[in-house]
Amino acid sequence: MVEHQELLQEFQNFARTAPTVKALMEQISQRLHEAMARYNWVGFYLVDAADPKILVVGPFVGSFTPNARIPLDTGLCGAAATSGLTVVVDDVSKDPRYLSGSTTVKSEIVVPIFVKNKLAAELDVESYFVGTFTKAEQEFVEGCAGVVGKYLGK
Repeated sequence: MVEHQELLQEFQNFARTAPTVKALMEQISQRLHEAMARYNWVGFYLVDAADPKILVVGPFVGSFTPNARIPLDTGLCGAAATSGLTVVVDDVSKDPRYLSGSTTVKSEIVVPIFVKNKLAAELDVESYFVGTFTKAEQEFVEGCAGVVGKYLGK
């Protein structure tokens, strides 16, 4: 999709001059939320430096306050963290791993971000529509997460 390519290029360009990873995450969260109609909550979770078994909420944009701290063995974020794989759920009401942040969420994608083979963060996108995250959407969100991983790996 052209929109995916344009946004990904925008993020790659911004990453070249972003002053901090926080600024990069804020930009990605804001732009994805604005540009992608079905991306109703977009944010990052970071591995807690004080306790690497916990994810803490980082920059996010959306209509609800997320879970502030998530153990690595809990929820879809935990599933992505422990498996090292992207987790896509078309209907969160049918997945017992789902840790509710809002009753309006219907589908979710979580992409783990690794730096030197170690989990550093995750990009989490939630939608108020069932089945939002097609294969093309998954590849796009993984590309966005990759921009952050590359920045962190510098």
